[in-house]
Amino acid sequence: MNTLSERHVERNNRATGNAHDHPHAPTHADGPLVWNSVCPSSQKDAGLQVSWARHEDEVKEAQKLRFDIFSSEMGARLNTPVPGLDIDLFDDFCEHLLVRDTQTQQVVGTYRVLTPAQAKRIGSTYSDMEFDLTRLRSLRSRMVELGRACVHPDHRTGGVVLALWGALATFMVRNDLDTMVGCASIPMMHNGVMTGAAAASIWHQLRQTHLAPIEYQVMPRLPLPVDELDVEGEGCEAEPPALIRGYLRLGAKILGAPAWDPDFNTADLPMIMRLSDLPARYRKHFLGGA
Repeated sequence: MNTLSERHVERNNRATGNAHDHPHAPTHADGPLVWNSVCPSSQKDAGLQVSWARHEDEVKEAQKLRFDIFSSEMGARLNTPVPGLDIDLFDDFCEHLLVRDTQTQQVVGTYRVLTPAQAKRIGSTYSDMEFDLTRLRSLRSRMVELGRACVHPDHRTGGVVLALWGALATFMVRNDLDTMVGCASIPMMHNGVMTGAAAASIWHQLRQTHLAPIEYQVMPRLPLPVDELDVEGEGCEAEPPALIRGYLRLGAKILGAPAWDPDFNTADLPMIMRLSDLPARYRKHFLGGA
């Protein structure tokens, strides 16, 4: 990976136009976070540009993409204060990573990132609302939460996700952060039927091969009834969604059984990914062997 330009940025001076009205400047334990303002040239050559949202208008672009996918495509019931935008109480505390199509400048992929300092300020992570994360308390000082991952349907060939992951990995290393957690969603709709059987099947498969050690396992607050669903029927051959398969290739582990999210019509698997578990080939790809 090419060396990127670095800058120390505080939220109140990131904007070149509209001021970013988030209430806090992003910091880590040792001071302001280190950012990457541009993407690797290899991603530019692929027609993609990666950047962190610098002001409120760019955050709104991410929120619009999220709304279009979660509400219009997936049928999620979003409780949002602004029609057409997916907004929740965590957005003002998160950093928003964007991938743009260099020709159209449209945002075609996004993640939001909650840093340890910001998680302390808001008092929790989004995942804390779905799971009891008590066993992760020893990791929190260097742990970020990833959430609201989505890619425009015209760009789901893998390049956007790789661009996002590359920027995230570099961000983690340069800020001495080592753990990523989040909820990976499995749609409840399977073969045209609303059922949790596919999610239960995926859980039963992955717990055999990718379950985290007991000391990191967590409990769902609203469990999907995985032991009561018919995994021998429609869900028996269910394959994990592409994003989950990608996480697993990167060395991620499942933290426990899925929670049911009725608003998003999904079963959410708690996942953890530690940089120390990143396979060598991906470490070289994303970090140049760092």
